[in-house]
Amino acid sequence: MSVEVCLRERTADHVVIYFQKARSPEIRKWLPQQAQTLEQALEAYRRTLLPGATSFGRTIYADEVYVGDIWCYCIDPHETPNCMLSLCIFDGRYRSCGIGTQAVGLFVREILQRDKIRTIGAFSFADNAASIRVLEKNGFRVLETFVEDARESCYLQWES
Repeated sequence: MSVEVCLRERTADHVVIYFQKARSPEIRKWLPQQAQTLEQALEAYRRTLLPGATSFGRTIYADEVYVGDIWCYCIDPHETPNCMLSLCIFDGRYRSCGIGTQAVGLFVREILQRDKIRTIGAFSFADNAASIRVLEKNGFRVLETFVEDARESCYLQWES
């Protein structure tokens, strides 16, 4: 399945759709949700628009269909890692066909141009082989495995 992937600007409308889709048990199994209410999600989005924001995100489109989000948070050019990356393809029809891999590649290039980033970290549950594979295809390496809240997890890092 060949799919055209592009990243686009996030809007409040995207946040609403994403929040609703990411509440599904299937997504919550793999991606912990910080915002527990739509109002919290919208407030977090509004903070990304402020000068000096420490997070930044894009929407993922596949063949002109909005299928997920990708973002970085904890942006700090003086810390290591310089930011953390998170990704969610909420539309199951578009999983396992290379969209996540393409989106991460596009996003890494964009944040390298946008900020003085030299290292990017990412967490994944250890049993989420697809997520780990997407990151490794984009040059991330597993640096650590650990158990948190009774679940084995991995910390991966990308370095320029």
